[in-house]
Amino acid sequence: MSPFLLPSEPITSFDQYLATETGGKGVAKAQRIGPAATIEVITASGLRGRGGGGFPTGRKWAGVAAQAGPQRYLVCNGAEGEPGTFKDRALLRTNPYQVVEGLIIAAFAVGATGAYVCIKGSFEEELDALTRAVQEFQLSGVCAECTVNIVAGPDEYLFGEEKAMLEVIEGKPPLPRWFPPYEHGLFASSPQEGWEASPHGRTRGAGESNPTLVNNIETLANVGHILARGPEWFRSMGTPDSPGTIIATVVGDVVAPDVGEVEMGTPLRAVIDAVGSGVAPGRSVKAVFSGVANPVVTADHLDVPVSYEGFASISSGMGSAGFIVYDDTACMVDAAYRFSRFLSIESCGQCPPCKIGSGEITAHLENIQSGTGTDHDIAVIGGWLERVTDGNRCFLAVEEQQMVSSVLRAFPEEFADHIENQRCPASESRPMPKLIDLRDGQATYDQRFWKKRPDWTYDEG
Repeated sequence: MSPFLLPSEPITSFDQYLATETGGKGVAKAQRIGPAATIEVITASGLRGRGGGGFPTGRKWAGVAAQAGPQRYLVCNGAEGEPGTFKDRALLRTNPYQVVEGLIIAAFAVGATGAYVCIKGSFEEELDALTRAVQEFQLSGVCAECTVNIVAGPDEYLFGEEKAMLEVIEGKPPLPRWFPPYEHGLFASSPQEGWEASPHGRTRGAGESNPTLVNNIETLANVGHILARGPEWFRSMGTPDSPGTIIATVVGDVVAPDVGEVEMGTPLRAVIDAVGSGVAPGRSVKAVFSGVANPVVTADHLDVPVSYEGFASISSGMGSAGFIVYDDTACMVDAAYRFSRFLSIESCGQCPPCKIGSGEITAHLENIQSGTGTDHDIAVIGGWLERVTDGNRCFLAVEEQQMVSSVLRAFPEEFADHIENQRCPASESRPMPKLIDLRDGQATYDQRFWKKRPDWTYDEG
């Protein structure tokens, strides 16, 4: 398989992009065959959303396109903030033009009134590359009439949650709404329980929901290639249920953390070796986390295919293919505590069981990790895991429940050892793998995160 999403050399100009095998050909075909046929091509390809959920892209487009009403919008999600993930930034660094072309095609296919690309304001290098690509597309005449709005948003994890992302576009904090974007989209005037409707622009009818399509950067990066080469080409890679390639991030206890493009269905063990150069000599893999959103993958499942159905077969999830590797010297109590702390801090507080529960789980995990824990801490954690998801309006509380529960089930002896011996046997703690940068086999993690408070302010003392 030849990589097509991550070229060996970065593409830094529109002319250079047009000189590639598929550059500009996807949008030309879409305009030639029309919106309905374009959606049919994407549906036939089997492309699934690369933001973590894996929902069929063609079905999502068709659903939005079929919605009544004069206003539809498109939002491209590039606000990745989950630990262990760097794929969207890698794509924008190497070829932002394919992302913009996919965005133009998607907007055309669903009849979008306007398009928005959301990216964290702290991603300065990627923001510059994206802005340049949009401007060059517009100046070239390929999409002279396309209005693409780039939104530089906050660093909060929930900025990447699609319902919270719409709030940010409208100038509000990243607090998830109740209903998904295809039911209640951007600038909608129809009321929704739990937030205040605020019409923008012209006066609209009371029932207009403005259905909005939200796709991840990697999802849209595939679109132009599929239109140019055909759905059969895309299905020649990967598996029947998970066609194509995936951009995998491999960090943690590996020789050279990196991002790489692999064919769907490749065994996880092979991905760790190919992208991250494996673990250090003499060490073995103990556990792998696909971000912080899914149950832990233990050493006996390292041959699981990297695909949506593969991870489902071991009761986990592939997520955004951001793999955090821990070797046999790592402490799983410490890992559970760190990831739980991340989720508890990033919880927005709109759903009290999520904010309070994740905070309590984190506090009792810290007791166990530090050597002061008792069986009472385990009981409290178990109680909160049962109800932390009560009334949740986003997936964060489910992530907390699934991740912590899986570590408790997979490594009970480590929790027992911490409680019985009142100490952590691991020689050192691992950093929180929230990535600021990843290049040349070196990962730079966000050390400032440890100063972040539950109210999203920072302790600068």
